[in-house]
Amino acid sequence: LSQAEADGDHIYGVIRGSAVNHGGRSSSLTAPNPEAQSEVVYKAYERSGIDPRRVGYIEAHGTGTSLGDPIEITGLKKAFRKLYASHGSEPGEAHCGIGTVKTNIGHLETAAGIAGMLKILLSMKHGKLPKLVHFEEQNPYLSLKGSPFYFLGDTGEWPEVEGQPPVAGVSSFGFGGVNAHVVVEGYIPAPVSQPATDSPQLIVLSAKNTDRLKQ
Repeated sequence: LSQAEADGDHIYGVIRGSAVNHGGRSSSLTAPNPEAQSEVVYKAYERSGIDPRRVGYIEAHGTGTSLGDPIEITGLKKAFRKLYASHGSEPGEAHCGIGTVKTNIGHLETAAGIAGMLKILLSMKHGKLPKLVHFEEQNPYLSLKGSPFYFLGDTGEWPEVEGQPPVAGVSSFGFGGVNAHVVVEGYIPAPVSQPATDSPQLIVLSAKNTDRLKQ
């Protein structure tokens, strides 16, 4: 981050934490491990040091399957229960939206994770939480009761948390059992001091010839 700032790069967001693991042996290739998914989410936020109350959005892996989605939600709920307990607090009112870019563009296989990351960065840039398109009926096996989560049925604003930059997480789970989660925080540049206007300033001019330079 310090190098990017020194170089004058355009910074869209800052990766505050990440984690990867593997679900190990399961009953079938398409049956993910909720314990492993929960652990990878917990580790990413633990490493980031970010209070779970600041997390305003989760970009879910969200393949839209009747089996995979409930397992992912179960893992998220368990991870955040553990995170809240470690911070000595309770979830309270739902404050963290859940969505997935797959409802917009489908499943990009190995590019799915970076697509979710780009969605988060653009969402932060515009200050909007985009709705889940085509979301008309909730899977009856999905329950968010008692959790900090809600599904983004409509586009909304990023929640303000005491003037701090927005925080989001993106999950991406490989077909073979690999799980990854990245914690992203919005970037707020430090204020730049302006030079005094009453002092001499150096302005460099260039032109094709002397006459044009004088003009």
